[in-house]
Amino acid sequence: MACWQGLGAIDPALQAGLERARRVQLKPGEVLFRHGDRCPGFVIVSSGVVRVVRSDAEGREIVLYRIGQGQSCMLTTLCLMGDQPYPAEGVAEGDVDLVLLSAAEFEKLLLISASLRSIALRHMAQRMNDLMLLIEELAFIRMDRRLAQFLIQHQQHQCLLMTHQELARELGTAREVVSRLLKSFELNGWVKLQRGRIDIMDDTAMHSLVE
Repeated sequence: MACWQGLGAIDPALQAGLERARRVQLKPGEVLFRHGDRCPGFVIVSSGVVRVVRSDAEGREIVLYRIGQGQSCMLTTLCLMGDQPYPAEGVAEGDVDLVLLSAAEFEKLLLISASLRSIALRHMAQRMNDLMLLIEELAFIRMDRRLAQFLIQHQQHQCLLMTHQELARELGTAREVVSRLLKSFELNGWVKLQRGRIDIMDDTAMHSLVE
């Protein structure tokens, strides 16, 4: 599988640059970049998913977005263009293969490759839209509604295999908040809680909460 599959049509300059790029493989949970790191180059994921998260001083996390096959990282692009350190952390979810264009190669190709400019700007626009939706959720939607919506959207066969800590990271809140809300859902008969597992018992009631 070509490392640039999913990028669409690319021009010869970018194709040559990708051929020269360094291949990087990550294992599940391995960190691609940390908050405060300098950016070594432009990242394109060829397979797998990288989760980009922001943490506070108490260790609570919120997922900003995920980078999948054929996608680049908005923060990486911004850090390269602005010569700034990373403001977040990138972590592999499962096995990840990616290519890394050096900072110098990225700067050169940005001037001569219309394909690279298109890819970088398109992915920046997509991620900015994701972040705007996230800000809207955090600012304007109650946490119980956000939790119910997440359970509805991500359950498989009336079940979600996640810990309370993982849910808190996805929703950008404390584990104690998620545990308290899930307990109230359970008391209402909407869910059944087990270790690392949430069974959906009444998704109609949760749909009513979301609406």
